[in-house]
Amino acid sequence: MSADPGSAVNRRPLRSCGATAALSVALLLSSCTGGVRGAAGSGGVGDPLFPSLGNGGYQVRHYGLDLDYDIKKRHLDATADLTAEATADLRSFQLDLQGLRVTEVQVDGEKAEFSRKGHKLTVRPAEVLRKGAEFRTRVDYDGTPQELKDPDKSTEGWVKTRDGAFVSGEPAGSMTWFPGNNHPRDKATYDFTLTVPKGYTAVANGELRSERTARGRTTFRWHSGRPMASYLATATIGRFEVHTSRTPEGLPLYVAVDPAEAKASKEALEKLPEIVKWQSKLFGPYPFPSAGAIVDDTPKRIDWLALESQTKPVYAGAPDTVTLVHEMAHQWFGDSVTPKTWADTWLNESFATYAEWLWEEREGGKTPQEQFDALYDDTTDPKRWAFPPGKPGQAKNVTGTPVYERGAMLLQELRNAVGDKTFFTILREWPTKYRYRNADAQDFIDFCQDRTDVDLEPLFKKWLYEKGKPELTD
Repeated sequence: MSADPGSAVNRRPLRSCGATAALSVALLLSSCTGGVRGAAGSGGVGDPLFPSLGNGGYQVRHYGLDLDYDIKKRHLDATADLTAEATADLRSFQLDLQGLRVTEVQVDGEKAEFSRKGHKLTVRPAEVLRKGAEFRTRVDYDGTPQELKDPDKSTEGWVKTRDGAFVSGEPAGSMTWFPGNNHPRDKATYDFTLTVPKGYTAVANGELRSERTARGRTTFRWHSGRPMASYLATATIGRFEVHTSRTPEGLPLYVAVDPAEAKASKEALEKLPEIVKWQSKLFGPYPFPSAGAIVDDTPKRIDWLALESQTKPVYAGAPDTVTLVHEMAHQWFGDSVTPKTWADTWLNESFATYAEWLWEEREGGKTPQEQFDALYDDTTDPKRWAFPPGKPGQAKNVTGTPVYERGAMLLQELRNAVGDKTFFTILREWPTKYRYRNADAQDFIDFCQDRTDVDLEPLFKKWLYEKGKPELTD
Protein backbone atom coordinates (compact mmCIF):
# COMPACT_ATOMS: atom_id res chain seq x y z
CA MET A 1 0.00 0.00 0.00
CA SER A 2 1.10 3.55 -0.65
CA ALA A 3 -0.04 6.19 1.80
CA ASP A 4 -0.34 9.95 1.43
CA PRO A 5 1.03 9.43 4.14
CA GLY A 6 -1.05 7.32 6.54
CA SER A 7 -3.79 4.92 5.70
CA ALA A 8 -5.55 1.86 6.41
CA VAL A 9 -10.24 0.36 9.85
CA ASN A 10 -13.52 -0.23 11.58
CA ARG A 11 -16.90 -1.79 11.26
CA ARG A 12 -20.62 -1.08 11.73
CA PRO A 13 -23.67 -3.04 12.92
CA LEU A 14 -26.78 -4.52 11.35
CA ARG A 15 -29.03 -7.30 12.62
CA SER A 16 -31.12 -9.79 10.71
CA CYS A 17 -32.34 -13.34 11.05
CA GLY A 18 -34.12 -16.01 9.13
CA ALA A 19 -37.15 -17.63 10.78
CA THR A 20 -35.93 -16.57 14.23
CA ALA A 21 -35.52 -12.86 13.61
CA ALA A 22 -36.47 -11.82 17.12
CA LEU A 23 -33.81 -13.87 18.84
CA SER A 24 -30.32 -12.75 19.74
CA VAL A 25 -27.30 -14.84 18.78
CA ALA A 26 -26.90 -16.08 22.34
CA LEU A 27 -30.54 -17.08 22.71
CA LEU A 28 -30.54 -18.76 19.32
CA LEU A 29 -27.58 -20.92 20.19
CA SER A 30 -28.69 -21.78 23.72
CA SER A 31 -32.24 -22.70 22.72
CA CYS A 32 -31.48 -24.71 19.59
CA THR A 33 -28.43 -26.82 20.35
CA GLY A 34 -30.53 -29.63 21.75
CA GLY A 35 -27.51 -31.64 22.77
CA VAL A 36 -25.99 -31.64 19.29
CA ARG A 37 -22.26 -32.20 19.34
CA GLY A 38 -19.91 -29.67 17.84
CA ALA A 39 -18.58 -26.25 18.73
CA ALA A 40 -19.63 -22.75 17.84
CA GLY A 41 -16.97 -21.33 15.54
CA SER A 42 -15.25 -18.34 17.07
CA GLY A 43 -15.57 -14.77 15.85
CA GLY A 44 -12.00 -13.52 15.50
CA VAL A 45 -8.69 -15.33 15.16
CA GLY A 46 -6.73 -13.52 17.85
CA ASP A 47 -5.17 -10.86 15.66
CA PRO A 48 -3.23 -8.49 17.97
CA LEU A 49 -4.42 -5.35 16.16
CA PHE A 50 -7.86 -6.37 14.87
CA PRO A 51 -9.13 -9.10 17.22
CA SER A 52 -12.66 -9.17 15.77
CA LEU A 53 -11.59 -9.75 12.17
CA GLY A 54 -11.67 -13.29 10.79
CA ASN A 55 -13.31 -16.38 12.23
CA GLY A 56 -12.29 -19.75 13.61
CA GLY A 57 -13.39 -23.28 12.85
CA TYR A 58 -12.93 -23.36 9.10
CA GLN A 59 -10.66 -22.46 6.19
CA VAL A 60 -12.14 -21.03 2.99
CA ARG A 61 -10.81 -22.66 -0.18
CA HIS A 62 -12.80 -20.75 -2.80
CA TYR A 63 -15.14 -17.76 -3.17
CA GLY A 64 -17.65 -17.51 -5.98
CA LEU A 65 -19.02 -13.96 -5.95
CA ASP A 66 -21.94 -12.96 -8.18
CA LEU A 67 -22.56 -9.20 -7.97
CA ASP A 68 -25.15 -7.16 -9.88
CA TYR A 69 -24.68 -3.43 -9.24
CA ASP A 70 -27.14 -0.68 -10.19
CA ILE A 71 -24.90 2.36 -10.45
CA LYS A 72 -27.69 4.93 -10.51
CA LYS A 73 -29.49 3.50 -7.47
CA ARG A 74 -26.22 2.39 -5.86
CA HIS A 75 -27.86 -0.92 -5.09
CA LEU A 76 -26.15 -4.32 -5.00
CA ASP A 77 -27.85 -7.68 -5.50
CA ALA A 78 -25.41 -10.45 -4.74
CA THR A 79 -24.75 -14.07 -3.98
CA ALA A 80 -21.62 -15.44 -2.36
CA ASP A 81 -20.75 -19.14 -2.66
CA LEU A 82 -18.00 -20.21 -0.28
CA THR A 83 -16.31 -23.60 -0.37
CA ALA A 84 -14.56 -24.27 2.92
CA GLU A 85 -13.07 -27.00 5.07
CA ALA A 86 -14.11 -27.42 8.70
CA THR A 87 -11.14 -27.45 11.07
CA ALA A 88 -13.34 -28.59 13.98
CA ASP A 89 -16.76 -30.16 14.48
CA LEU A 90 -19.02 -27.13 13.99
CA ARG A 91 -22.61 -26.60 15.03
CA SER A 92 -22.29 -22.98 13.85
CA PHE A 93 -19.76 -20.68 12.27
CA GLN A 94 -19.38 -16.98 11.59
CA LEU A 95 -18.70 -14.81 8.55
CA ASP A 96 -17.68 -11.15 8.38
CA LEU A 97 -20.23 -8.92 6.64
CA GLN A 98 -20.66 -5.21 7.26
CA GLY A 99 -24.15 -3.84 6.66
CA LEU A 100 -26.21 -5.15 3.71
CA ARG A 101 -29.32 -7.31 4.12
CA VAL A 102 -29.01 -11.10 4.17
CA THR A 103 -32.10 -12.75 2.69
CA GLU A 104 -31.14 -16.42 2.76
CA VAL A 105 -28.30 -18.72 3.75
CA GLN A 106 -27.81 -22.31 2.62
CA VAL A 107 -25.20 -24.84 3.70
CA ASP A 108 -24.68 -27.81 1.40
CA GLY A 109 -27.94 -27.01 -0.38
CA GLU A 110 -30.11 -26.86 2.74
CA LYS A 111 -31.50 -23.70 4.33
CA ALA A 112 -29.60 -22.64 7.43
CA GLU A 113 -30.68 -20.44 10.29
CA PHE A 114 -28.67 -17.25 10.64
CA SER A 115 -28.41 -14.17 12.83
CA ARG A 116 -26.56 -10.85 12.77
CA LYS A 117 -24.64 -8.92 15.39
CA GLY A 118 -22.28 -6.13 14.43
CA HIS A 119 -20.28 -7.27 11.41
CA LYS A 120 -20.71 -10.95 12.29
CA LEU A 121 -23.10 -13.21 10.41
CA THR A 122 -23.62 -16.39 12.45
CA VAL A 123 -24.71 -19.41 10.42
CA ARG A 124 -26.26 -22.53 11.92
CA PRO A 125 -26.31 -25.47 9.48
CA ALA A 126 -29.05 -28.08 9.62
CA GLU A 127 -26.40 -30.70 10.45
CA VAL A 128 -23.15 -30.49 12.37
CA LEU A 129 -20.16 -29.97 10.08
CA ARG A 130 -17.55 -32.59 10.83
CA LYS A 131 -13.87 -31.74 11.15
CA GLY A 132 -12.08 -32.21 7.85
CA ALA A 133 -15.28 -32.09 5.81
CA GLU A 134 -15.63 -29.76 2.85
CA PHE A 135 -18.83 -27.73 2.90
CA ARG A 136 -20.42 -25.10 0.72
CA THR A 137 -22.19 -21.99 1.99
CA ARG A 138 -24.42 -19.79 -0.15
CA VAL A 139 -25.37 -16.32 1.10
CA ASP A 140 -27.94 -14.22 -0.77
CA TYR A 141 -27.76 -10.54 0.14
CA ASP A 142 -28.50 -7.05 -1.13
CA GLY A 143 -28.42 -3.37 -0.24
CA THR A 144 -26.24 -0.30 -0.63
CA PRO A 145 -22.60 -1.09 0.24
CA GLN A 146 -21.01 1.41 2.58
CA GLU A 147 -17.41 2.47 2.96
CA LEU A 148 -15.49 2.08 6.23
CA LYS A 149 -13.67 4.70 8.25
CA ASP A 150 -10.47 3.21 9.67
CA PRO A 151 -8.91 3.89 13.10
CA ASP A 152 -6.43 6.22 11.39
CA LYS A 153 -9.43 8.10 9.85
CA SER A 154 -8.75 6.94 6.29
CA THR A 155 -11.50 5.53 4.06
CA GLU A 156 -11.74 2.09 2.49
CA GLY A 157 -14.22 -0.57 1.41
CA TRP A 158 -16.87 0.03 -1.27
CA VAL A 159 -16.27 3.73 -1.94
CA LYS A 160 -18.83 5.26 -4.30
CA THR A 161 -17.55 7.33 -7.21
CA ARG A 162 -19.39 9.49 -9.75
CA ASP A 163 -19.45 6.56 -12.20
CA GLY A 164 -19.36 3.45 -10.02
CA ALA A 165 -17.24 2.32 -7.10
CA PHE A 166 -13.59 2.31 -6.04
CA VAL A 167 -13.18 -0.93 -4.08
CA SER A 168 -10.24 -1.49 -1.72
CA GLY A 169 -9.93 -3.67 1.34
CA GLU A 170 -6.97 -3.00 3.64
CA PRO A 171 -7.41 -4.03 6.32
CA ALA A 172 -11.16 -4.70 6.69
CA GLY A 173 -12.98 -3.28 3.67
CA SER A 174 -13.82 -6.52 1.85
CA MET A 175 -16.61 -7.21 4.33
CA THR A 176 -18.48 -4.15 3.02
CA TRP A 177 -19.31 -6.06 -0.18
CA PHE A 178 -19.05 -9.81 0.44
CA PRO A 179 -19.27 -12.19 3.41
CA GLY A 180 -16.13 -14.12 4.24
CA ASN A 181 -13.34 -14.99 6.61
CA ASN A 182 -11.87 -11.51 6.59
CA HIS A 183 -8.32 -12.09 7.78
CA PRO A 184 -5.02 -12.35 5.87
CA ARG A 185 -4.24 -15.84 7.11
CA ASP A 186 -7.26 -17.36 5.32
CA LYS A 187 -6.29 -17.19 1.64
CA ALA A 188 -8.50 -18.63 -1.11
CA THR A 189 -9.09 -18.64 -4.85
CA TYR A 190 -11.84 -16.47 -6.34
CA ASP A 191 -14.29 -16.28 -9.21
CA PHE A 192 -16.12 -12.99 -9.80
CA THR A 193 -19.26 -12.49 -11.89
CA LEU A 194 -19.85 -8.73 -12.08
CA THR A 195 -22.87 -7.27 -13.86
CA VAL A 196 -23.13 -3.52 -14.53
CA PRO A 197 -24.96 -1.23 -16.97
CA LYS A 198 -23.75 -1.34 -20.56
CA GLY A 199 -20.94 1.15 -21.14
CA TYR A 200 -19.37 0.55 -17.72
CA THR A 201 -16.48 -1.77 -16.88
CA ALA A 202 -16.17 -3.97 -13.78
CA VAL A 203 -12.61 -5.00 -12.97
CA ALA A 204 -11.60 -7.72 -10.49
CA ASN A 205 -8.50 -9.73 -9.69
CA GLY A 206 -7.04 -12.34 -11.99
CA GLU A 207 -7.90 -12.91 -15.62
CA LEU A 208 -10.98 -11.89 -17.60
CA ARG A 209 -12.72 -15.07 -18.77
CA SER A 210 -15.65 -13.49 -20.61
CA GLU A 211 -17.53 -10.24 -21.26
CA ARG A 212 -21.12 -10.42 -22.50
CA THR A 213 -23.80 -7.77 -22.97
CA ALA A 214 -27.54 -8.52 -22.96
CA ARG A 215 -30.62 -6.38 -22.30
CA GLY A 216 -28.57 -3.29 -21.57
CA ARG A 217 -26.25 -4.86 -18.99
CA THR A 218 -22.75 -6.28 -19.29
CA THR A 219 -21.43 -9.22 -17.28
CA PHE A 220 -17.70 -9.59 -16.66
CA ARG A 221 -16.37 -12.93 -15.41
CA TRP A 222 -12.99 -12.89 -13.71
CA HIS A 223 -10.97 -15.83 -12.37
CA SER A 224 -8.25 -15.51 -9.73
CA GLY A 225 -6.69 -18.96 -9.39
CA ARG A 226 -3.86 -18.25 -6.94
CA PRO A 227 -4.51 -17.99 -3.18
CA MET A 228 -5.49 -14.45 -2.19
CA ALA A 229 -6.18 -12.73 1.12
CA SER A 230 -9.60 -11.09 1.29
CA TYR A 231 -8.18 -7.58 1.75
CA LEU A 232 -6.58 -7.83 -1.70
CA ALA A 233 -9.87 -8.43 -3.54
CA THR A 234 -11.41 -5.70 -5.67
CA ALA A 235 -14.48 -5.19 -7.87
CA THR A 236 -13.89 -1.64 -9.05
CA ILE A 237 -16.53 -0.22 -11.43
CA GLY A 238 -16.43 2.79 -13.73
CA ARG A 239 -16.18 4.16 -17.25
CA PHE A 240 -12.63 3.09 -17.98
CA GLU A 241 -10.31 3.15 -20.94
CA VAL A 242 -9.11 -0.45 -21.07
CA HIS A 243 -5.77 -1.47 -22.55
CA THR A 244 -4.72 -5.11 -22.90
CA SER A 245 -1.25 -6.22 -23.98
CA ARG A 246 1.58 -8.54 -23.08
CA THR A 247 5.06 -7.95 -21.76
CA PRO A 248 7.96 -8.99 -24.05
CA GLU A 249 8.13 -12.13 -21.88
CA GLY A 250 4.48 -12.94 -22.63
CA LEU A 251 2.79 -11.91 -19.36
CA PRO A 252 -0.77 -10.63 -20.01
CA LEU A 253 -1.46 -7.05 -18.86
CA TYR A 254 -4.89 -5.51 -18.21
CA VAL A 255 -4.90 -1.78 -17.48
CA ALA A 256 -8.11 0.17 -16.78
CA VAL A 257 -7.83 3.95 -16.50
CA ASP A 258 -10.43 6.63 -15.84
CA PRO A 259 -10.26 9.06 -18.79
CA ALA A 260 -9.75 11.95 -16.39
CA GLU A 261 -6.49 10.32 -15.20
CA ALA A 262 -5.29 8.92 -18.54
CA LYS A 263 -2.86 11.68 -19.53
CA ALA A 264 -1.24 11.94 -16.10
CA SER A 265 -0.94 8.12 -15.85
CA LYS A 266 0.53 7.46 -19.28
CA GLU A 267 4.24 7.82 -18.54
CA ALA A 268 4.21 5.60 -15.44
CA LEU A 269 1.93 2.91 -16.89
CA GLU A 270 4.10 2.59 -19.98
CA LYS A 271 6.89 1.45 -17.67
CA LEU A 272 4.85 -1.44 -16.24
CA PRO A 273 6.45 -4.15 -18.46
CA GLU A 274 9.92 -2.83 -17.61
CA ILE A 275 9.13 -2.78 -13.88
CA VAL A 276 7.81 -6.36 -13.91
CA LYS A 277 10.91 -7.59 -15.74
CA TRP A 278 13.28 -5.75 -13.40
CA GLN A 279 11.52 -6.94 -10.26
CA SER A 280 11.38 -10.53 -11.55
CA LYS A 281 15.17 -10.52 -11.73
CA LEU A 282 15.40 -9.21 -8.16
CA PHE A 283 12.61 -11.17 -6.47
CA GLY A 284 12.24 -14.27 -8.63
CA PRO A 285 9.58 -15.13 -11.20
CA TYR A 286 6.44 -12.99 -11.14
CA PRO A 287 4.02 -15.00 -8.96
CA PHE A 288 0.74 -14.62 -10.89
CA PRO A 289 -0.57 -15.38 -14.40
CA SER A 290 -1.28 -11.72 -15.21
CA ALA A 291 -0.58 -8.17 -14.08
CA GLY A 292 -2.12 -4.76 -14.54
CA ALA A 293 -3.48 -1.64 -12.90
CA ILE A 294 -6.74 0.17 -12.12
CA VAL A 295 -6.50 3.95 -12.07
CA ASP A 296 -9.67 5.70 -10.92
CA ASP A 297 -10.78 9.28 -10.42
CA THR A 298 -11.86 9.04 -6.81
CA PRO A 299 -13.65 11.30 -4.34
CA LYS A 300 -11.39 13.65 -2.45
CA ARG A 301 -12.12 11.77 0.78
CA ILE A 302 -9.67 9.09 -0.41
CA ASP A 303 -6.48 10.48 1.11
CA TRP A 304 -4.12 7.62 0.27
CA LEU A 305 -2.44 6.78 -3.01
CA ALA A 306 -2.78 3.08 -3.82
CA LEU A 307 -3.39 -0.48 -2.65
CA GLU A 308 -1.73 -3.62 -3.95
CA SER A 309 -4.89 -5.49 -5.01
CA GLN A 310 -3.66 -8.85 -6.29
CA THR A 311 -2.63 -8.74 -9.99
CA LYS A 312 -4.09 -5.23 -10.40
CA PRO A 313 -3.18 -2.57 -7.83
CA VAL A 314 -5.83 0.12 -7.46
CA TYR A 315 -4.74 3.75 -7.66
CA ALA A 316 -6.90 6.56 -6.29
CA GLY A 317 -5.49 8.85 -8.96
CA ALA A 318 -2.71 8.88 -11.52
CA PRO A 319 0.37 7.15 -10.05
CA ASP A 320 3.95 8.19 -10.57
CA THR A 321 6.53 5.58 -11.48
CA VAL A 322 7.84 5.11 -7.94
CA THR A 323 4.34 4.39 -6.66
CA LEU A 324 3.92 1.83 -9.44
CA VAL A 325 7.21 0.21 -8.39
CA HIS A 326 6.02 0.08 -4.78
CA GLU A 327 2.67 -1.56 -5.55
CA MET A 328 4.12 -4.05 -8.02
CA ALA A 329 6.73 -5.13 -5.45
CA HIS A 330 3.79 -6.03 -3.23
CA GLN A 331 2.80 -8.75 -5.69
CA TRP A 332 5.71 -10.69 -4.20
CA PHE A 333 5.72 -9.14 -0.72
CA GLY A 334 2.21 -9.03 0.71
CA ASP A 335 0.18 -10.69 -2.03
CA SER A 336 2.07 -13.92 -2.74
CA VAL A 337 3.70 -13.99 0.70
CA THR A 338 1.12 -12.63 3.15
CA PRO A 339 1.55 -11.83 6.86
CA LYS A 340 -0.05 -14.17 9.38
CA THR A 341 -1.39 -11.18 11.35
CA TRP A 342 -1.69 -7.44 10.82
CA ALA A 343 1.14 -6.87 13.32
CA ASP A 344 3.55 -7.98 10.58
CA THR A 345 2.48 -5.50 7.91
CA TRP A 346 6.09 -4.33 7.94
CA LEU A 347 6.91 -7.52 6.00
CA ASN A 348 4.85 -6.03 3.15
CA GLU A 349 5.80 -2.39 3.35
CA SER A 350 9.52 -2.62 4.14
CA PHE A 351 10.23 -4.60 0.98
CA ALA A 352 7.99 -2.42 -1.19
CA THR A 353 9.69 0.72 0.16
CA TYR A 354 13.12 -0.82 -0.34
CA ALA A 355 12.12 -1.63 -3.92
CA GLU A 356 11.51 2.11 -4.38
CA TRP A 357 15.04 2.79 -3.16
CA LEU A 358 16.54 0.23 -5.53
CA TRP A 359 14.59 1.70 -8.46
CA GLU A 360 15.70 5.25 -7.65
CA GLU A 361 19.33 4.07 -7.54
CA ARG A 362 18.79 2.35 -10.92
CA GLU A 363 17.47 5.64 -12.32
CA GLY A 364 20.54 7.56 -11.14
CA GLY A 365 19.18 8.79 -7.81
CA LYS A 366 20.22 8.12 -4.24
CA THR A 367 21.57 4.73 -3.27
CA PRO A 368 19.68 2.79 -0.57
CA GLN A 369 22.43 3.71 1.89
CA GLU A 370 21.99 7.38 1.03
CA GLN A 371 18.23 6.99 1.53
CA PHE A 372 18.93 5.42 4.92
CA ASP A 373 21.33 8.19 5.93
CA ALA A 374 18.92 10.94 4.88
CA LEU A 375 16.08 9.43 6.91
CA TYR A 376 18.28 8.76 9.92
CA ASP A 377 19.63 12.32 9.97
CA ASP A 378 16.26 13.96 9.30
CA THR A 379 14.75 15.66 12.35
CA THR A 380 11.55 16.99 10.76
CA ASP A 381 9.42 13.83 11.15
CA PRO A 382 9.37 12.40 14.68
CA LYS A 383 6.66 9.93 13.57
CA ARG A 384 9.43 7.83 12.02
CA TRP A 385 10.46 6.71 15.51
CA ALA A 386 7.00 6.71 17.12
CA PHE A 387 6.88 2.92 17.49
CA PRO A 388 8.91 -0.10 16.37
CA PRO A 389 7.58 -1.64 13.13
CA GLY A 390 7.34 -5.13 14.65
CA LYS A 391 5.21 -3.82 17.53
CA PRO A 392 2.79 -1.25 16.08
CA GLY A 393 0.69 -1.55 19.26
CA GLN A 394 -2.54 0.04 17.98
CA ALA A 395 -4.76 -0.55 14.97
CA LYS A 396 -4.28 3.04 13.79
CA ASN A 397 -0.54 2.33 13.38
CA VAL A 398 -0.95 -0.58 10.96
CA THR A 399 0.34 1.52 8.06
CA GLY A 400 2.16 4.20 10.01
CA THR A 401 5.46 5.73 8.90
CA PRO A 402 7.73 3.35 10.88
CA VAL A 403 6.17 0.34 9.12
CA TYR A 404 7.41 1.72 5.80
CA GLU A 405 10.55 3.71 6.50
CA ARG A 406 12.03 2.10 9.58
CA GLY A 407 11.16 -1.28 8.05
CA ALA A 408 13.14 -0.41 4.91
CA MET A 409 15.98 0.91 7.06
CA LEU A 410 16.04 -2.47 8.81
CA LEU A 411 16.56 -4.13 5.43
CA GLN A 412 19.46 -1.81 4.66
CA GLU A 413 21.05 -2.68 8.00
CA LEU A 414 20.50 -6.35 7.18
CA ARG A 415 22.23 -5.83 3.84
CA ASN A 416 25.18 -4.17 5.57
CA ALA A 417 25.41 -7.05 8.04
CA VAL A 418 25.25 -10.01 5.63
CA GLY A 419 26.72 -8.48 2.48
CA ASP A 420 25.23 -7.93 -0.95
CA LYS A 421 25.46 -11.52 -2.19
CA THR A 422 23.53 -12.96 0.75
CA PHE A 423 21.10 -10.05 0.88
CA PHE A 424 20.03 -10.31 -2.73
CA THR A 425 19.77 -14.07 -2.34
CA ILE A 426 17.33 -13.41 0.51
CA LEU A 427 15.32 -11.05 -1.73
CA ARG A 428 14.88 -13.89 -4.24
CA GLU A 429 14.57 -16.92 -2.00
CA TRP A 430 12.20 -15.52 0.65
CA PRO A 431 9.23 -14.98 -1.70
CA THR A 432 10.04 -18.30 -3.40
CA LYS A 433 9.96 -20.37 -0.21
CA TYR A 434 6.72 -18.80 1.08
CA ARG A 435 4.97 -18.37 -2.28
CA TYR A 436 1.15 -18.33 -1.84
CA ARG A 437 1.59 -18.83 1.91
CA ASN A 438 1.59 -16.81 5.13
CA ALA A 439 4.63 -15.85 7.15
CA ASP A 440 5.52 -13.78 10.20
CA ALA A 441 8.51 -11.92 11.60
CA GLN A 442 10.02 -14.98 13.22
CA ASP A 443 9.81 -16.89 9.96
CA PHE A 444 11.78 -14.11 8.28
CA ILE A 445 14.34 -13.83 11.08
CA ASP A 446 14.95 -17.59 11.02
CA PHE A 447 15.12 -17.56 7.22
CA CYS A 448 17.80 -14.87 7.24
CA GLN A 449 19.76 -16.46 10.08
CA ASP A 450 19.94 -19.76 8.19
CA ARG A 451 21.79 -17.97 5.39
CA THR A 452 24.57 -16.33 7.38
CA ASP A 453 27.02 -16.95 10.20
CA VAL A 454 26.46 -13.39 11.44
CA ASP A 455 24.38 -13.24 14.62
CA LEU A 456 21.32 -11.26 13.51
CA GLU A 457 19.44 -11.27 16.81
CA PRO A 458 20.76 -7.87 18.00
CA LEU A 459 19.96 -6.25 14.64
CA PHE A 460 16.35 -7.45 14.51
CA LYS A 461 15.80 -6.72 18.19
CA LYS A 462 16.99 -3.14 17.78
CA TRP A 463 15.33 -2.23 14.48
CA LEU A 464 12.19 -4.28 14.69
CA TYR A 465 11.17 -4.30 18.34
CA GLU A 466 12.90 -1.63 20.45
CA LYS A 467 11.29 1.74 21.06
CA GLY A 468 12.85 5.00 20.01
CA LYS A 469 15.50 5.83 17.44
CA PRO A 470 18.01 2.98 17.15
CA GLU A 471 21.66 3.82 17.74
CA LEU A 472 24.04 3.08 14.92
CA THR A 473 26.95 0.76 15.57
CA ASP A 474 30.26 0.51 13.73
